[in-house]
Amino acid sequence: MTLLQFPADRRTGDVRRCAETLSDLHGHAANQFWRTEMAEFARSMRQRGADDQEISRQAALFMHAVQMELQMMFAEQDADVSAG
Repeated sequence: MTLLQFPADRRTGDVRRCAETLSDLHGHAANQFWRTEMAEFARSMRQRGADDQEISRQAALFMHAVQMELQMMFAEQDADVSAG
């Protein structure tokens, strides 16, 4: 039986958590946070039996979702500044 992974880009709680954390970090701290998150992400998927190709695909989906969330957060901040 093949175990299907829940699509990483739909893990909205994790996506938001990472985006919120990254919005407050810069430089080395942001890089270190992201590397730690991705290492845990890969470890968790590997434990569930995912191969390297699937881990890479899911990591790319997750990274894109976090980037989109960050863009939405920044757009909302800009709209709030413009309105206020």
